[in-house]
Amino acid sequence: MHTLKLGTRRSLLAWAQSGWVAREIERLNPGLKVELVGIDTRGDRIQDVPLQAVAGKEFFVAELDEALRTGSVDLTVHSLKDLSLDRPSDFTLAAIPRRENPRDVVLFGPHAIERLKQGETLKIGTSSPRRLENLPSFLSQALPGREPARLQFVEIRGNVNTRLSRVHEPLTSDRYLDGVVLAFAGLIRLWADERARTDMAPLLKGVRWMVLPLRECPAAPGQGALAVECRSNDAFVRDALGKLHHGPSARQVELEREVLRESGGGCHQRFGATALDAEGLSPILFIRGKMPDGRALDERRFEQPSHPRAQRTWDGTEWRAASTHQKLPTQGLPTSGRAVFVAHARAAEGAELSQARVWTSGVPSWFKLAREGVWVEGCAENLGYISVASTIAEPVLDLPTSWMILTHDRAHTGWPKEFDVVPTYSVSAVDYSAQAIEALQQATSVFW
Repeated sequence: MHTLKLGTRRSLLAWAQSGWVAREIERLNPGLKVELVGIDTRGDRIQDVPLQAVAGKEFFVAELDEALRTGSVDLTVHSLKDLSLDRPSDFTLAAIPRRENPRDVVLFGPHAIERLKQGETLKIGTSSPRRLENLPSFLSQALPGREPARLQFVEIRGNVNTRLSRVHEPLTSDRYLDGVVLAFAGLIRLWADERARTDMAPLLKGVRWMVLPLRECPAAPGQGALAVECRSNDAFVRDALGKLHHGPSARQVELEREVLRESGGGCHQRFGATALDAEGLSPILFIRGKMPDGRALDERRFEQPSHPRAQRTWDGTEWRAASTHQKLPTQGLPTSGRAVFVAHARAAEGAELSQARVWTSGVPSWFKLAREGVWVEGCAENLGYISVASTIAEPVLDLPTSWMILTHDRAHTGWPKEFDVVPTYSVSAVDYSAQAIEALQQATSVFW
């Protein structure tokens, strides 16, 4: 049996994700064994200084590079977002495995909701310039309350478990935080690792989740993806690692890192760029924040689909705007302890949702629900429930399996049978001419 040595950082997360890579290599290459080799990096050793204040680059990479170059290890695993655009020519990016969810999350401690109700300023931990650029405006409106939440952002360093532990500190502690911003992918990988899950379970107990929408808070280019490198002249290892490569994930990452190239590169940018695959569409690239020259960015990029000659389009914007809505009785809905998806903010009018795990269709509905005092955990990016189905299925979220869908009276047929679909309002369309109705019936593509 041939043994490969895999170089990795020693943190709980690095060990968990490198362990996953090792198992995948062994699974895809019978007869190979992979041994993990822990390596300390400068970024791990310097914990009391914000990363953007540390001179140089490759904070979490240089020592792994040296081990690979000298032959101490045969391959290395990195969080791809930590890699610079210009890598040494003697290394090869042999694989980008299937990417985990790229979104950021905010995890709030058990005291946060009460402090929010009392009008206290919430202390949120993050040291990322990108998050500090995009998060305040979103979070002030996304937290429940009639008035925008008051927020104070605090510099924070350390491993995931160290940062998360601060929301459980006593209120009187100098270390106390109401919430911390983390990469969702890291939490997913930690929860999937049996050893790490033992450490994480008590830290996740009693927290409140917010999974941040990519439209408002795109992640760092490459976030959620791993980079598996080897020496360029090692054909045996390169071929073994190539079996892990996931083309769609690599395509997303390339789109994001192209935006990074446009900015001149660097790990401490004030903008996010995340590509999302949407069913039936080319990848949608969400970009938001500021370029190094101060230029504001707020873009969505995608490849325009081809227009077959036989295509007939219909725009329902005017029809929808002219429709009228009538509330249906909703008293006594059994929402306590359940997961509830609100298809539109008006569908939740009058519903008691204080004890529910609430998700919604998009940011506009999120903000409306928040103003009514509802804690919303996440949204479907205005791309339909199917776009967020894999997100809400993540075990680390520990969402109830029993979902209630609040929607209108003509929408119940499109949902999976196992969902409890409750119509809470009716829609009455305006009278249109026979010609307009025929145009809709003949349409091959509809915008609604």
